[in-house]
Amino acid sequence: MRKKHGVSFEEAKSVFYDEFAMQFYDDGHSEEEHRFLMLGFSCESRMLLICHCERDSGNTIRIISARKATKRECSHYKGNMP
Repeated sequence: MRKKHGVSFEEAKSVFYDEFAMQFYDDGHSEEEHRFLMLGFSCESRMLLICHCERDSGNTIRIISARKATKRECSHYKGNMP
């Protein structure tokens, strides 16, 4: 993945290690494949939104895009913290 939206592949990948990350099914973009959105903190302490899908029966995750979360998305994450 090239560094689109100012997020490297390594930083995007790190969101999957956030134990409090939230995942949602992306119904609006799942016509051809099941897509998911993940909201969580990266290794750079930035809140990111990651769009991804699963391949090979769930054994592989393909990151489609990654961007900095909006203020509204950050509030949603913080509102669901334990």
